[in-house]
Amino acid sequence: MADTENRPTNFIRNIIDGDLASGKHASTHTRFPPEPNGFLHIGHAKSICLNFGIAQDYKGLCNLRFDDTNPEKEDIDYVNSIQEDVKWLGFEWDGEICYSSNYFDKLYGYAVELIEKGLAYVCFLSPEQAREYRGTLTEPGKNSPHRDTSPEENLALFEKMKNGEFKEGECVLRAKIDMASSFMVLRDPIIYRIRFVHHHQTGDKWCIYPMYDFTHCISDALEGITHSLCTLEFQDNRRLYDWVLENISIECQPQQIEFSRLNLEYTVMSKRKLNDLVVNGQVEGWDDPRMPTIAGLRRRGYTPASIREFCKRIGITKQDNMVEMGMLEACIRDDLNENAPRAMAVLDPVKIVIENYDADKVEMLSAPNHPTLEMGERELPLTREIFIEREDFRVEANKKFKRLVLGKEVRLRNAYVIKAERIEEDDAGNITTIYCTYDADTLGKNPADGRKVKGVIHWVSASHCIEAEVRQYDRLFNVPNPAAAEDFATTLNPESLVVIANAKLEPSLEKASPEQGFQFERLGYYSRDNKSQSLTFNQTVGLRDSWAKIEKA
Repeated sequence: MADTENRPTNFIRNIIDGDLASGKHASTHTRFPPEPNGFLHIGHAKSICLNFGIAQDYKGLCNLRFDDTNPEKEDIDYVNSIQEDVKWLGFEWDGEICYSSNYFDKLYGYAVELIEKGLAYVCFLSPEQAREYRGTLTEPGKNSPHRDTSPEENLALFEKMKNGEFKEGECVLRAKIDMASSFMVLRDPIIYRIRFVHHHQTGDKWCIYPMYDFTHCISDALEGITHSLCTLEFQDNRRLYDWVLENISIECQPQQIEFSRLNLEYTVMSKRKLNDLVVNGQVEGWDDPRMPTIAGLRRRGYTPASIREFCKRIGITKQDNMVEMGMLEACIRDDLNENAPRAMAVLDPVKIVIENYDADKVEMLSAPNHPTLEMGERELPLTREIFIEREDFRVEANKKFKRLVLGKEVRLRNAYVIKAERIEEDDAGNITTIYCTYDADTLGKNPADGRKVKGVIHWVSASHCIEAEVRQYDRLFNVPNPAAAEDFATTLNPESLVVIANAKLEPSLEKASPEQGFQFERLGYYSRDNKSQSLTFNQTVGLRDSWAKIEKA
């Protein structure tokens, strides 16, 4: 049994503990089985952390298996992106990558076995007729007129399906279970359909493809999976899962256990809806930093550790609930607060001229890369002309305003105390320049004469700063549950992205690596974009949860 110290507990792990203690299983074997029809999202990260985490903690195995039974919607690019996401999150699968398509020959053989046992038949009902025959939640279905075809004839018909002698949609292979079942999934479900589609793994070998529910349970069994973990929407499907395994000649019968899926505020978790956003050009792509995809979160500046911590905090239950976005943001904020170096950037600049500072002087000041951790230091060039944030200056202000006010003092971060003496405005009344003086004796700590300056603002040298594009992100949707809207696209936030084309950054940021995160002091956490060829930084998260305050106001 696994070492129980410092590992999470939940109802699934309790089941596993019991199975190991009773001798039902000698070890654990889980799997992460994505369909390669889109990029993985934060909900998949929950499943990844669960399945691979169990394998790690119990010293068991975890497979990566692609349930690739629908080639019309699948693509090798999705296969590659999923592998990359799993590795980036910090996990490694056991053995070779598995594909359900690896088992197509065996799956065909099991379908033949069901036909021979009189438990499957070829049905020629049209899709409209099949829906009519299926019944409703309150009325039982009725048998297809093809249900009592002999096994011999069904074997011949299924062979013709396999050989491409029927058109798409002309017929399907159905399991013969119970058209009066209270569970719709057991009303003679389709287990094979005809598709003349090229498959990214098997090419054109097959023109019939097994359905997900038939394939999934058999793939689990063939791989020796002990605990098949899936989300609650597959709870009724467990009855079909068990029926298939009980009626074919296969030794392993994995236990399916369901847990609640992740529902996260201000986003959607449906791959179909996410694909619509991509196809309709409402986002830049699957890796748009506003998307809840792992690739999007990575590009935005989220770290693997922060996502793993988020999955740990939300836990595993059977209770459906909506997780606050603030919980995810808190995880990355906690991570970056500890691990991100500091830097200075000015996003909405206004110029300051320090009139008593030599015009041609460049003073290199030392600044720590982190206020508490040993991350070394960097040099900041101070010159006569600098930029500060426009919102950090007011002509008049009350005592609560701790920044620069005309006629008063403030400290430049890691530099001197300055005093605003006068301003210059354009014809529209916009401040263009703030003229200041500095106190040369105030570098570092406040002087010993007892004069204290409470305000501290960030800045960059006007002549030495570098320019970069900074992308400010807000939530993708304006409502907490966009999936509940009749048309979820109408709830998109038109201000979810604001691009600042010429932000002013301290020179050290020019050497930032893609995906490297920084705290832009007094602004928030930012990461260098991993896709743009130019110097671009994406806002990861603010310094504090301002949304919580807004929502409670």
